[in-house]
Amino acid sequence: MDILGFEIFPSILVGCLYLLGAYWLALGPARRRFGWPEGANDGLRAASWITAILIIFFSLNGPLHEWSDNYLFSAHMVQHLLLMLIMPPFLIWGLPPWLIRKALEIRAIYLPARFLTHPVVAFLAYNGVFIFWHLPEMYNWAMMDHTIHIIQHLSFMVVAVMMWWPIMTPVQELQRIPPGPILMAWIFLFGIPGTIVSAMITLSDDVLYTWYAAAPRITSLSALEDQRLGGLIMWIPGMLVFWVAITAIFFRWTGYEYRSWKEDPEALPTGEIGP
Repeated sequence: MDILGFEIFPSILVGCLYLLGAYWLALGPARRRFGWPEGANDGLRAASWITAILIIFFSLNGPLHEWSDNYLFSAHMVQHLLLMLIMPPFLIWGLPPWLIRKALEIRAIYLPARFLTHPVVAFLAYNGVFIFWHLPEMYNWAMMDHTIHIIQHLSFMVVAVMMWWPIMTPVQELQRIPPGPILMAWIFLFGIPGTIVSAMITLSDDVLYTWYAAAPRITSLSALEDQRLGGLIMWIPGMLVFWVAITAIFFRWTGYEYRSWKEDPEALPTGEIGP
């Protein structure tokens, strides 16, 4: 039993290196060759992109991955929290708006991007995938089959980026909901299905995920106590992230309304925010 080892999976390493390499190519050689513009915050955005890739790498390799796969449901929920609620904002902010706009000039990219970032599509995809993979039968299937487990994690990351996109709206071309009350309400509603699933897991009197019931105990927690801790991790910190997003949108919206009022005190608030 090696619970402190640091195993690196070749597929994760290759995937992370590919994402870093493609990013460097776009912001370096490709930009110079095609004369693409340079953004004011490209350095900070590169740091944000690298942070996102490091989160992916350390979530899917090393001790956290070992504990998640073989011992603790609660560790798996920390892993999912990192991949779905912490990593995507860094990944999205790491994309320079000029680079996104260049990509959107390609029709084969623009049309799928418009569809996948639609708030209704993002809501259904994120919550549907979240609920599907936390059904006991589906969850245990993923734990028993490594290929299915990879698909599970990839689907989590994809729908998480879809979910965060309307919140962060890097470019107006893909913006559907102006920052303000409607977007805050959308974020609040977004977290409700996950909260319900988390509460059901936390309050269950039975071990739902038999994979962990049969796992060696490496802490003093029983399988049921570990499951309840995992449910709480999904429930409390998970919902807190949504509230942080709502708060950020609120201050952004009110800040814009205040600046508009200072420029023209006679103007009535429009409820919309400029770029």
